[in-house]
Amino acid sequence: MSSRVLYLFGCAAPPVLDLPSAVDLALSDGWTVCVGLTPTAADWLGPGTLAALEARTGRPVRSAPRRPYEEWPWPDADATLIAPATLNSVNTFALGLTPHFVAAYVAEGIGKRWPMLMMPCVNAAYATHPQFGHSVSVLRDAGVRMLYGEGGFVPRPPGESDRGDYPWGLALSAARDAVRDGGTSTSPRAE
Repeated sequence: MSSRVLYLFGCAAPPVLDLPSAVDLALSDGWTVCVGLTPTAADWLGPGTLAALEARTGRPVRSAPRRPYEEWPWPDADATLIAPATLNSVNTFALGLTPHFVAAYVAEGIGKRWPMLMMPCVNAAYATHPQFGHSVSVLRDAGVRMLYGEGGFVPRPPGESDRGDYPWGLALSAARDAVRDGGTSTSPRAE
């Protein structure tokens, strides 16, 4: 039996620095993991961590679109988890903007109804911005499983968050449940 494939995409919020541990959790749960990052998240992790992630997963870490002559480097995904997702990214995804690889993938994935889960990481002040609430609703209505609020990520006041409290286990469990519940996909060939 082949392994389930998880695309794990991170944005530039502090918990992205713990992405290597989340990858290890996913690998220990039997996933084949492919990592994608926003350009800022890739910069935060740095070349050494990116190389270590590639060694752990056996796949290239992506933060830029592939060139027209390049082959898609990953197996097809059973689920895509975007975590942590910042205020900027959640709003970008909801508006259908594609300034980077992760946003382009999310836009195409929504259009093709690929199984997608997203767990924001915003403080309580950001969460009160009216566009954020609207964006969460837009993404939910588009079929993205938003792990936000009760049973997902719950914002704290600015300066009171600890990145170690980010619920990676909950996010990975939700991805496993999405696949078990029949949310598999084929041919996720986003640029």
